[in-house]
Amino acid sequence: MIKPGDHGDVVTDVTNTLHRLGFIAKASETFSDEVGQAVRAFQQERGLSVTGLIDETTQVAINEARWKLGDRSLKVSEPTMRGDDVASLQSRLIEMGFNPGRVDGIYGSRSEAAVKDFQKSVGAKVDGICGPATVIALMRLLRTVTGGAPALLRDQASREKRGPALADKVIVLDPSSSADIAEFTFDLAQKIEGRLIALGVSVFLTRGLTTAPSEDERIAFTNNTSADLLISLSVDRNSSGAANGLATYFYGSETHGIHSIVGEKFATIVQRELIARTDLSNNRTHAKTWNLLRLTKAPAVMLDIGYISNPKDSSRLADPNFRDVIAEGLVVAIQRMYLSAEQDAKTGTLRLEDLRRAGIRK
Repeated sequence: MIKPGDHGDVVTDVTNTLHRLGFIAKASETFSDEVGQAVRAFQQERGLSVTGLIDETTQVAINEARWKLGDRSLKVSEPTMRGDDVASLQSRLIEMGFNPGRVDGIYGSRSEAAVKDFQKSVGAKVDGICGPATVIALMRLLRTVTGGAPALLRDQASREKRGPALADKVIVLDPSSSADIAEFTFDLAQKIEGRLIALGVSVFLTRGLTTAPSEDERIAFTNNTSADLLISLSVDRNSSGAANGLATYFYGSETHGIHSIVGEKFATIVQRELIARTDLSNNRTHAKTWNLLRLTKAPAVMLDIGYISNPKDSSRLADPNFRDVIAEGLVVAIQRMYLSAEQDAKTGTLRLEDLRRAGIRK
């Protein structure tokens, strides 16, 4: 953790990058108030938690931000190559109709396969390495499709092929293990699990009642299940007891103009459904680049269901009936994501009984 008052080569390296990115007037070897403001601005732009401190996640993001497409040859390697140059490459490939997967700034096997497809299409050497010749070809070609439409069409076709039934879906629930909210989030996860199982869904929890796996372990667990969706359940806290309300997060970056299409859609449905069913304040949906959202292969959302530091929200969370309302709202939101416009209903009106009567399960 690099914090105000620290100084040395690491601070100089970080501030050099922030200077090149336009967040600070000049590099410095001391973590001053100006540096702290620059860090906050960088974190805000990158969809990170805004603290003004340089933790490991922020330091990695600053390091990734130094790379622009063409600065280096991109290839599958160990350690894995990450950076803004990879994200730019992935975005450009998607816009031209190739499929590197999610724009996550990580050069993996799917990015390599998409580069090979591109190289084949332009008659270049097919090696999966994005070197100077491949970058030049990318820059010369006009964008034949814009706005991420190919990804949207692929997602829509996939969902239509699988249909509205939940019985073939795999959903991972990720209840927070933070000490002061672990009991609530695990109980809520079990309530959701029971309702989903009744609809024929395969459900996995990332932890047990007394376990607390790391974020990396939860990401790996989710990816190994080939999940259709990850839902992370948490409760926020703030030094001010006045902070309150519900917020939902999905993977996205304004810097790169990318987002998880399914993640954003589901986050929007969840937020609207739960706000309609409860009296929680609406803190809206937000794009973030947190690792759980970025590195999980399946669409992922994170929910902050109220504030444990707010007396009214805390009282709600302690009420089993309130938890039932949240659980039912989440399950209905899951189903609504897979319904066509003709099958869908007004927010806050569908019930599990409606889904069963409609036969929306195998």
